[in-house]
Amino acid sequence: MSHKEVSLASKYNGHKIFNHHLLLNHTERKLLKKMANSIEVKDLLEAGVHFGHLTRKWNPNMAPYIYMERNGIHVINLYKTAAKIEEANEALKKIAASGKKILFVATKKQAKDIVAEKATSVGMPYITERWPGGMLTNFVTIRKAVKKMSSIDKMKKDGTYDTLSKKEKLHITRLREKLEKNLGSIADMTRLPAALFVVDTLREHIAVKEAQKLNIPIFAMVDTNSDPREVDYVIPANDDASRSIEKILSYVVEAIKEGLEDKKVEKADEKPAEN
Repeated sequence: MSHKEVSLASKYNGHKIFNHHLLLNHTERKLLKKMANSIEVKDLLEAGVHFGHLTRKWNPNMAPYIYMERNGIHVINLYKTAAKIEEANEALKKIAASGKKILFVATKKQAKDIVAEKATSVGMPYITERWPGGMLTNFVTIRKAVKKMSSIDKMKKDGTYDTLSKKEKLHITRLREKLEKNLGSIADMTRLPAALFVVDTLREHIAVKEAQKLNIPIFAMVDTNSDPREVDYVIPANDDASRSIEKILSYVVEAIKEGLEDKKVEKADEKPAEN
C-alpha cells in the first residue's frame, strides 16, 4: 500500500466514517442491518474498494456514493457500497434460482482472469476479450458463429477434416481458434441472458447500450468517473484494482451459488410430489 493509500485508509478507518451510515436512506439502512453478518465494511476497506478516481475525472452523478475528497482523489462511501452489494445480490440470487443466465463482461486486463474464474465457478457465460458488436442486439448471428465452432469439431470427429488440403486445414484451424477466443465462453448460452454484470461501464459502453436497448437489467461495479444512471443495480466501487474486483465478485458469485442451490432444492422437492 502506498503512502497516499495508507493516509486515505487511516482517515477512512477513523471514528467519523463509521457514523457515516446516518447518510444512508431508509432502504439502504435496512439492507445494512440485514447484511451485518455477511458483508464487512472493514473487508471492503482492506481490498481498496473505496479508492475512486482523481476528482477532476469524476462524474457528478456519482455524488451520492462519494464520502469525501482526499489528496485529489474521491473516496467512495463503503456503507453505500455494502448496502448496494446486498441489494444487487438479492436480485442476482433470484435470477440464478430461476435457471436463467447472467452474462459477465470485463475486458480490462486486471479484471479478465478474475471474471473468467468467478463466472466459470457458477457456470455463467462471460466475455473477457473484445465485445463482439451485436452480441445482444444481433444474437442470432452470434449463435451462428458459435454453431460454426461445433460444425468444425464435428468435421474433426467424422474424418471430413482429414480429407481437406493443408491450406484448408490451416484456415479452418485458425478460424476455430479465433471463434474459441472470442466466443468460446458463451458457447452454452443458447438464448439472451437475463442480466449483465459489468466491470467498468465506461470501457464496456457498447455492451451497456445493447443491454439497455433490449431492456436487459445491468448490474455493475461503478467507479467515480462513470454514470450510475446507466445501470439498474449500481455497486459503487474501485473498478481498476484487481483486489477490489476480486472482493466484489466474491460476494456476487456467492449470491449466485445460493440461488443455484435454491434451484436444486426446489427440483428435489418437486420429484417426490410427482411420484
